[in-house]
Amino acid sequence: MSQLPLTSDLARIFLDDVPLIDLRAPIEFKEGAFPCSTSLPLMTDDERAQVGTCFKQRGQAAAIELGHQLVGGVVRAERLDGWLAQLRKQPDALLYCFRGGLRSQTVQLWLHEAGITRPRVAGGYKEMRRFLIDTLDKAAAECHWTVLTGMTGSGKTHMLEHVTQAVDLEGHAHHRGSSFGQLPGGQPSNINFENKLAIELLKRRHQGEHAFVVEDESRLIGRCCLPNPLFDAMCEAPLVVVDVPQSERAEQIRQDYVHDLWLRYQAMFGAEEGWPLFAAYLTDALARLKRRLGDQAHRELDQLMQIALAEQANSGTTERHLAWITLLLTRYYDPMYLYQLGNKRERIVFRGEKQACLDFFAEQHAARQQD
Repeated sequence: MSQLPLTSDLARIFLDDVPLIDLRAPIEFKEGAFPCSTSLPLMTDDERAQVGTCFKQRGQAAAIELGHQLVGGVVRAERLDGWLAQLRKQPDALLYCFRGGLRSQTVQLWLHEAGITRPRVAGGYKEMRRFLIDTLDKAAAECHWTVLTGMTGSGKTHMLEHVTQAVDLEGHAHHRGSSFGQLPGGQPSNINFENKLAIELLKRRHQGEHAFVVEDESRLIGRCCLPNPLFDAMCEAPLVVVDVPQSERAEQIRQDYVHDLWLRYQAMFGAEEGWPLFAAYLTDALARLKRRLGDQAHRELDQLMQIALAEQANSGTTERHLAWITLLLTRYYDPMYLYQLGNKRERIVFRGEKQACLDFFAEQHAARQQD
């Protein structure tokens, strides 16, 4: 087995989106994997647990023997057929297990005996994960970061779609970054969030980009946590502040968090099943702010929201939502933002309306291209 090929060019794996066959148990894959990986485990979760228990109680030799008993005969033949079928679809795929050890070596040998020789990744998942963590840490320390900030509803995410240097953190987290930011379909695991972000930065730095613009975020985007070095860099980065009137921000929130989000629920669940889920989502999101709003303010906002939801259910119109949205901005989000911005004033390098901010980013990008 030691003579079968290994690869340790981890950068090339991620730069070229090399397909990967993940041989770890399903529970390991669910906790975190890589975008180009396919889960085709050597052992099921239960089989892995049995082998692990045997290893603790009776040692490595007994655990290996049990593993061969569990994955032998018909079971081995069926799983070998699965790996061979995947390699027919992706003949360049590489093999990996947790540490690049016994599991990937075993599968590599079985494939070799079947006439297919494919490299396994040296160090396996653990080494690739460490490489991507290091990639994030280096990007945080070595790149120039600028943060776009502005009051809630300013349309910052939409603005960044027109900024060449933008990195969409909320897109990677599949969350809009507020109490109302949850999207249907759920979020990736934190490991998968970090992995995809690291791979994007690796590719873009490889292409010569070293200055990036991100939206102002808290440490948590939903339940995805920004890596500490990146969050620290963002907390020290220069700020560009976009100024948008409250009426325009309320309309943007209505469009994003009511109209468009309802269409997402409808597309995923259908109108009949999706409506109660959507209505509960809005109601629960407001309830999460109850402690900060106070009972009376929450009751007032909730009443306005339920009136708006009833009107939307009856006629399909969403204009009534502007009442609770505007009140929530006035009483909660705007005062909180102004307080927070007051503590960051020394970091502001530009402030203006949307187009002026976009022009500033474009000028920054052009200047760096000339350097």
